[in-house]
Amino acid sequence: MELNKLERYWLIAVGVVLGAFTAATIVALLFFNIRLPSPVERIDPQRLEETEFARPGIRRLTGSRYEAYIVAKSWAFEVGPDAGTPPTLRFPAGSEVTFYVTSKDVMHGFQIEGHTANLELVPGQIARTTARFNRPGRYNIICNHYCGAGHHLMYATILVE
Repeated sequence: MELNKLERYWLIAVGVVLGAFTAATIVALLFFNIRLPSPVERIDPQRLEETEFARPGIRRLTGSRYEAYIVAKSWAFEVGPDAGTPPTLRFPAGSEVTFYVTSKDVMHGFQIEGHTANLELVPGQIARTTARFNRPGRYNIICNHYCGAGHHLMYATILVE
């Protein structure tokens, strides 16, 4: 069977594109250590009061390192008892924050605008990401996964001072 000249060009083009995608994936894995996010731990979303998520909020570790435990639920982020409205997390400039986030009810998103932090929150799983806040400013946390009628009201704020 003989291939038409244009068919041959298309097959070559498809082979080159597939090879480029494969090479980019291998480079991302080996040299840039890019991995798909995986759950840190699995928990029962109906029994959050028995976990560290019973008291969401900020925990200071050493120096400028913090941990933030956040619960997403319809249609709010629980970030601590004194967070206010909208919920606000405060950190000094230069802080490195590891976020531990879970969902209580349905799938939600967790994205920090201006950072690469972007998680999908599945009920029963704990997701983790780390962000460094070098510059003072206001950073919004938004739910970027449609979660129902009040989705547009679901946000929180990070103030870096």
